[in-house]
Amino acid sequence: MRRQRHPGALRRLAAHEGRVLHSFALWIGRRGHQVGPEERAFGYARPQAATVYGIAFVCAIETVGVSFLVRQWPAVHAVLLVLDLYTVVLVLGMQAAAVTRPHVLSRDALRIRVGARVDLVIPLAHIAAVRKELKFQGAVSAVPDDVLELSVGAQTSLAVELSEPVTYVQLLGKRREVTSVRFHADESGELAKALTAAVASA
Repeated sequence: MRRQRHPGALRRLAAHEGRVLHSFALWIGRRGHQVGPEERAFGYARPQAATVYGIAFVCAIETVGVSFLVRQWPAVHAVLLVLDLYTVVLVLGMQAAAVTRPHVLSRDALRIRVGARVDLVIPLAHIAAVRKELKFQGAVSAVPDDVLELSVGAQTSLAVELSEPVTYVQLLGKRREVTSVRFHADESGELAKALTAAVASA
């Protein structure tokens, strides 16, 4: 039986990893990703920070432990050290992507992002309602197919209802039509106020 290959999915995963590494470089340089001078940025990384740093710390401890165990095999030690350090960079890159790729509100659109994984642009003309709505992942038994839930740290704090659907492209390329988006912003009240005003004047 011939093994099926999915080059599109592999390319998308490789591109995602590239965005994570690029975000790590931006983070080190204290720069943001694609936020114009007349646009407002809203962060969302705060709820996941402790978890990500905790995972990175555990990975670093594991790196030290594994290096000690295989120190008598230089080739194995070198390979595992590179892999373990790369894992730590990728884990920190998750937080870097969230910090350097904030939500962006422009004159005609709301750009909702979740790290390097989600980048959804919603025209302001398609937004029918905005509301603050704190929800925790798992608190609701089922999410309708036309509702997109983009939790950070297992929570969302804002909901946007759309007058017409927008297309959401998942990481591996699958498409969904959504009419409602739930997402998180650290300053959810400020974003809700600014978005409501922008929609009213659009």
